[in-house]
Amino acid sequence: MNYILHLLIMIEIYLILAYGLNLVVGFGGLLSLCHAVFYGIGAYASTLLMIKTGISFLPAMLMGMAITALFAFLVGIPALRFRGDHFVLVTLGFQMIVFTVLYNWVGLTRGPYGIPGIPRPVVFGYEITSLIGYLILVGVILMVTIIILFILYKSPFGLALKALRDDEMAAEGLGKSPIHTFLYAFIIAGGFASLAGSLYATYVTYIDPTSFTLDESIFLLSVLLVGGTGNRLGPLVGVVFMILLPEALRFLGLPDTVAPNVRQMIYGLTLILLMFLRPQGIAGEYKINHYGKAEN
Repeated sequence: MNYILHLLIMIEIYLILAYGLNLVVGFGGLLSLCHAVFYGIGAYASTLLMIKTGISFLPAMLMGMAITALFAFLVGIPALRFRGDHFVLVTLGFQMIVFTVLYNWVGLTRGPYGIPGIPRPVVFGYEITSLIGYLILVGVILMVTIIILFILYKSPFGLALKALRDDEMAAEGLGKSPIHTFLYAFIIAGGFASLAGSLYATYVTYIDPTSFTLDESIFLLSVLLVGGTGNRLGPLVGVVFMILLPEALRFLGLPDTVAPNVRQMIYGLTLILLMFLRPQGIAGEYKINHYGKAEN
Protein backbone atom coordinates (compact mmCIF):
# COMPACT_ATOMS: atom_id res chain seq x y z
CA MET A 1 0.00 0.00 0.00
CA ASN A 2 2.84 2.41 0.87
CA TYR A 3 4.39 1.70 -2.53
CA ILE A 4 1.15 2.66 -4.32
CA LEU A 5 0.81 5.83 -2.23
CA HIS A 6 4.41 6.76 -3.08
CA LEU A 7 3.73 6.35 -6.80
CA LEU A 8 0.59 8.48 -6.56
CA ILE A 9 2.48 11.25 -4.76
CA MET A 10 5.24 11.25 -7.38
CA ILE A 11 2.63 11.30 -10.16
CA GLU A 12 1.02 14.35 -8.55
CA ILE A 13 4.37 16.16 -8.25
CA TYR A 14 5.26 15.40 -11.87
CA LEU A 15 1.82 16.53 -13.02
CA ILE A 16 2.53 19.97 -11.55
CA LEU A 17 5.83 20.01 -13.45
CA ALA A 18 4.33 18.76 -16.71
CA TYR A 19 1.31 21.08 -16.78
CA GLY A 20 3.55 24.08 -16.08
CA LEU A 21 6.01 23.09 -18.81
CA ASN A 22 3.09 22.53 -21.19
CA LEU A 23 2.45 26.27 -21.09
CA VAL A 24 5.88 26.89 -22.67
CA VAL A 25 6.26 23.84 -24.87
CA GLY A 26 2.69 23.02 -25.84
CA PHE A 27 1.11 26.46 -26.02
CA GLY A 28 4.21 28.51 -26.76
CA GLY A 29 5.93 25.98 -29.02
CA LEU A 30 9.33 26.54 -27.37
CA LEU A 31 11.59 23.67 -26.28
CA SER A 32 13.02 24.39 -22.83
CA LEU A 33 15.86 22.33 -21.40
CA CYS A 34 16.07 24.03 -18.01
CA HIS A 35 12.82 23.06 -16.32
CA ALA A 36 14.65 20.83 -13.84
CA VAL A 37 16.67 23.88 -12.76
CA PHE A 38 13.50 25.72 -11.73
CA TYR A 39 12.42 22.53 -9.98
CA GLY A 40 15.74 22.50 -8.12
CA ILE A 41 15.81 26.20 -7.27
CA GLY A 42 12.39 25.86 -5.67
CA ALA A 43 13.51 22.82 -3.68
CA TYR A 44 16.72 24.46 -2.44
CA ALA A 45 15.18 27.89 -1.82
CA SER A 46 12.31 26.61 0.31
CA THR A 47 14.56 24.14 2.13
CA LEU A 48 17.19 26.74 3.03
CA LEU A 49 14.52 29.21 4.13
CA MET A 50 12.96 26.64 6.46
CA ILE A 51 16.27 25.36 7.87
CA LYS A 52 18.26 28.59 8.18
CA THR A 53 15.53 31.09 9.03
CA GLY A 54 12.85 28.93 10.61
CA ILE A 55 10.16 30.05 8.18
CA SER A 56 7.23 27.64 8.00
CA PHE A 57 6.42 25.55 4.94
CA LEU A 58 3.78 27.63 3.15
CA PRO A 59 5.62 30.99 3.32
CA ALA A 60 8.87 29.25 2.35
CA MET A 61 7.15 27.63 -0.62
CA LEU A 62 5.71 30.95 -1.81
CA MET A 63 9.05 32.73 -1.34
CA GLY A 64 10.73 29.92 -3.27
CA MET A 65 8.28 30.49 -6.11
CA ALA A 66 9.12 34.21 -6.11
CA ILE A 67 12.87 33.51 -6.16
CA THR A 68 12.47 31.01 -8.99
CA ALA A 69 10.27 33.42 -10.95
CA LEU A 70 13.04 36.00 -10.67
CA PHE A 71 15.56 33.54 -12.11
CA ALA A 72 13.11 32.67 -14.90
CA PHE A 73 12.75 36.37 -15.67
CA LEU A 74 16.53 36.89 -15.77
CA VAL A 75 17.19 33.96 -18.09
CA GLY A 76 14.04 34.50 -20.13
CA ILE A 77 14.99 38.00 -21.29
CA PRO A 78 18.09 36.89 -23.26
CA ALA A 79 16.72 33.44 -24.15
CA LEU A 80 13.51 34.71 -25.71
CA ARG A 81 15.34 36.99 -28.11
CA PHE A 82 15.99 33.76 -29.97
CA ARG A 83 13.75 31.02 -31.32
CA GLY A 84 14.24 27.39 -32.26
CA ASP A 85 17.72 25.94 -31.77
CA HIS A 86 19.14 29.10 -30.20
CA PHE A 87 16.46 29.18 -27.50
CA VAL A 88 17.17 25.53 -26.70
CA LEU A 89 20.89 26.26 -26.38
CA VAL A 90 20.35 29.22 -24.05
CA THR A 91 18.14 27.17 -21.73
CA LEU A 92 20.64 24.32 -21.91
CA GLY A 93 23.43 26.70 -20.86
CA PHE A 94 21.35 27.95 -17.93
CA GLN A 95 20.67 24.37 -16.86
CA MET A 96 24.39 23.56 -16.83
CA ILE A 97 25.37 26.77 -15.00
CA VAL A 98 22.85 26.38 -12.18
CA PHE A 99 23.62 22.68 -11.73
CA THR A 100 27.33 23.51 -11.46
CA VAL A 101 26.59 26.17 -8.83
CA LEU A 102 24.41 23.78 -6.82
CA TYR A 103 27.08 21.10 -7.00
CA ASN A 104 30.06 23.28 -6.08
CA TRP A 105 28.69 25.89 -3.65
CA VAL A 106 29.22 23.58 -0.70
CA GLY A 107 28.94 26.38 1.87
CA LEU A 108 25.30 27.03 0.89
CA THR A 109 23.93 23.88 -0.77
CA ARG A 110 26.34 21.30 0.72
CA GLY A 111 27.11 20.36 -2.88
CA PRO A 112 27.28 16.60 -3.55
CA TYR A 113 26.65 15.85 0.15
CA GLY A 114 23.09 17.14 -0.15
CA ILE A 115 20.82 18.55 2.54
CA PRO A 116 19.34 15.92 4.88
CA GLY A 117 16.70 16.30 7.57
CA ILE A 118 14.41 18.67 5.68
CA PRO A 119 11.43 19.52 7.92
CA ARG A 120 8.08 18.00 7.15
CA PRO A 121 5.42 20.50 6.08
CA VAL A 122 3.30 22.04 8.81
CA VAL A 123 -0.02 23.34 7.48
CA PHE A 124 -2.30 25.28 9.81
CA GLY A 125 -0.53 23.81 12.83
CA TYR A 126 -0.74 20.20 11.61
CA GLU A 127 2.51 18.41 10.74
CA ILE A 128 2.11 16.11 7.78
CA THR A 129 4.11 12.93 8.27
CA SER A 130 1.95 10.15 6.82
CA LEU A 131 1.84 9.18 3.16
CA ILE A 132 -1.91 9.65 3.04
CA GLY A 133 -1.58 13.12 4.53
CA TYR A 134 1.06 14.04 1.99
CA LEU A 135 -1.01 12.58 -0.84
CA ILE A 136 -3.89 14.85 0.19
CA LEU A 137 -1.62 17.92 0.54
CA VAL A 138 -0.01 17.47 -2.87
CA GLY A 139 -3.40 16.60 -4.36
CA VAL A 140 -4.94 19.84 -3.11
CA ILE A 141 -2.04 21.91 -4.43
CA LEU A 142 -2.21 20.00 -7.73
CA MET A 143 -5.91 20.80 -8.08
CA VAL A 144 -5.28 24.50 -7.44
CA THR A 145 -2.43 24.39 -9.98
CA ILE A 146 -4.58 22.69 -12.61
CA ILE A 147 -7.45 25.13 -12.11
CA ILE A 148 -5.12 28.13 -12.52
CA LEU A 149 -3.35 26.68 -15.55
CA PHE A 150 -6.57 25.53 -17.25
CA ILE A 151 -7.93 29.06 -16.86
CA LEU A 152 -4.71 30.37 -18.42
CA TYR A 153 -4.94 27.81 -21.23
CA LYS A 154 -8.40 29.14 -22.21
CA SER A 155 -7.74 32.81 -21.43
CA PRO A 156 -6.77 35.50 -23.97
CA PHE A 157 -3.20 34.95 -22.75
CA GLY A 158 -3.33 31.27 -23.69
CA LEU A 159 -4.92 32.05 -27.03
CA ALA A 160 -2.17 34.63 -27.69
CA LEU A 161 0.45 31.96 -26.94
CA LYS A 162 -1.20 29.62 -29.42
CA ALA A 163 -1.39 32.35 -32.05
CA LEU A 164 2.29 33.16 -31.62
CA ARG A 165 3.14 29.47 -31.79
CA ASP A 166 1.21 28.92 -35.01
CA ASP A 167 2.19 32.12 -36.84
CA GLU A 168 4.34 34.56 -34.90
CA MET A 169 4.44 37.23 -37.59
CA ALA A 170 0.67 37.28 -38.04
CA ALA A 171 0.06 37.40 -34.28
CA GLU A 172 2.61 40.17 -33.86
CA GLY A 173 0.82 42.09 -36.60
CA LEU A 174 -2.33 41.90 -34.48
CA GLY A 175 -0.54 43.55 -31.57
CA LYS A 176 0.65 40.49 -29.65
CA SER A 177 4.16 40.96 -28.24
CA PRO A 178 6.09 37.68 -28.57
CA ILE A 179 8.80 38.64 -26.07
CA HIS A 180 6.37 39.67 -23.33
CA THR A 181 3.91 36.80 -23.89
CA PHE A 182 6.57 34.11 -24.00
CA LEU A 183 8.34 35.66 -21.00
CA TYR A 184 5.18 35.56 -18.89
CA ALA A 185 4.68 31.90 -19.83
CA PHE A 186 8.30 31.10 -18.99
CA ILE A 187 8.01 32.78 -15.57
CA ILE A 188 4.71 31.06 -14.76
CA ALA A 189 6.11 27.66 -15.74
CA GLY A 190 9.18 28.30 -13.58
CA GLY A 191 7.02 29.27 -10.62
CA PHE A 192 4.99 26.08 -10.76
CA ALA A 193 8.16 24.00 -11.17
CA SER A 194 9.40 25.66 -7.98
CA LEU A 195 6.17 24.66 -6.27
CA ALA A 196 6.79 21.03 -7.24
CA GLY A 197 10.37 21.31 -5.97
CA SER A 198 9.23 22.47 -2.53
CA LEU A 199 6.78 19.57 -2.30
CA TYR A 200 9.41 17.07 -3.42
CA ALA A 201 12.00 18.33 -0.93
CA THR A 202 9.69 18.09 2.06
CA TYR A 203 8.41 14.70 0.91
CA VAL A 204 11.77 12.92 0.57
CA THR A 205 13.39 15.11 3.32
CA TYR A 206 16.70 15.06 1.40
CA ILE A 207 17.88 16.82 -1.74
CA ASP A 208 21.12 16.95 -3.70
CA PRO A 209 21.98 18.31 -7.16
CA THR A 210 21.67 14.91 -8.88
CA SER A 211 17.87 15.21 -8.71
CA PHE A 212 17.92 18.33 -10.91
CA THR A 213 20.27 17.43 -13.75
CA LEU A 214 20.00 17.85 -17.51
CA ASP A 215 18.71 14.27 -17.61
CA GLU A 216 15.75 15.38 -15.49
CA SER A 217 15.01 18.29 -17.84
CA ILE A 218 15.12 15.92 -20.79
CA PHE A 219 12.87 13.48 -18.94
CA LEU A 220 10.30 16.23 -18.26
CA LEU A 221 10.37 17.24 -21.92
CA SER A 222 10.01 13.59 -22.90
CA VAL A 223 6.93 13.31 -20.69
CA LEU A 224 5.24 15.99 -22.78
CA LEU A 225 6.45 14.61 -26.11
CA VAL A 226 5.15 11.16 -25.21
CA GLY A 227 1.83 12.29 -23.74
CA GLY A 228 1.24 15.16 -26.14
CA THR A 229 1.34 18.93 -25.93
CA GLY A 230 -1.00 21.84 -26.48
CA ASN A 231 -4.00 20.43 -24.61
CA ARG A 232 -5.15 19.41 -21.13
CA LEU A 233 -4.94 15.62 -21.48
CA GLY A 234 -1.44 15.16 -22.89
CA PRO A 235 0.58 15.93 -19.72
CA LEU A 236 -1.57 13.54 -17.67
CA VAL A 237 -1.09 10.71 -20.17
CA GLY A 238 2.65 11.38 -20.41
CA VAL A 239 3.24 11.47 -16.65
CA VAL A 240 1.28 8.28 -15.96
CA PHE A 241 2.92 6.45 -18.86
CA MET A 242 6.49 7.52 -18.13
CA ILE A 243 6.32 6.90 -14.38
CA LEU A 244 4.40 3.63 -14.37
CA LEU A 245 6.22 2.06 -17.35
CA PRO A 246 9.59 1.60 -15.59
CA GLU A 247 7.85 0.41 -12.42
CA ALA A 248 6.73 -2.64 -14.39
CA LEU A 249 10.40 -3.66 -14.54
CA ARG A 250 10.31 -4.34 -10.81
CA PHE A 251 8.09 -7.35 -11.45
CA LEU A 252 10.55 -8.81 -13.97
CA GLY A 253 13.15 -9.45 -11.29
CA LEU A 254 15.92 -7.54 -13.05
CA PRO A 255 19.08 -6.84 -11.01
CA ASP A 256 19.38 -3.32 -9.60
CA THR A 257 22.46 -2.70 -11.74
CA VAL A 258 20.58 -3.59 -14.92
CA ALA A 259 17.12 -2.08 -14.37
CA PRO A 260 18.15 1.64 -14.75
CA ASN A 261 19.85 0.93 -18.08
CA VAL A 262 16.85 -1.03 -19.33
CA ARG A 263 14.59 1.84 -18.25
CA GLN A 264 16.62 4.34 -20.28
CA MET A 265 16.51 2.02 -23.30
CA ILE A 266 12.71 1.74 -22.98
CA TYR A 267 12.38 5.54 -22.79
CA GLY A 268 14.53 5.94 -25.90
CA LEU A 269 12.70 3.25 -27.84
CA THR A 270 9.34 4.77 -26.87
CA LEU A 271 10.38 8.20 -28.17
CA ILE A 272 11.72 6.75 -31.42
CA LEU A 273 8.51 4.81 -32.08
CA LEU A 274 6.33 7.81 -31.29
CA MET A 275 8.33 10.09 -33.58
CA PHE A 276 7.60 7.66 -36.42
CA LEU A 277 4.05 6.61 -35.58
CA ARG A 278 2.55 9.61 -33.75
CA PRO A 279 4.82 12.68 -33.59
CA GLN A 280 2.22 14.73 -31.69
CA GLY A 281 2.29 12.25 -28.79
CA ILE A 282 -0.30 9.81 -27.48
CA ALA A 283 -2.95 12.44 -26.68
CA GLY A 284 -1.44 15.57 -28.22
CA GLU A 285 -2.73 18.00 -30.79
CA TYR A 286 0.57 19.39 -32.00
CA LYS A 287 3.97 17.99 -32.86
CA ILE A 288 7.37 19.65 -32.55
CA ASN A 289 9.25 20.00 -35.80
CA HIS A 290 13.02 19.93 -36.26
CA TYR A 291 13.17 23.72 -35.77
CA GLY A 292 11.81 23.37 -32.22
CA LYS A 293 8.43 24.84 -33.18
CA ALA A 294 4.96 23.31 -32.79
CA GLU A 295 2.87 22.49 -35.85
CA ASN A 296 -0.38 20.71 -36.63
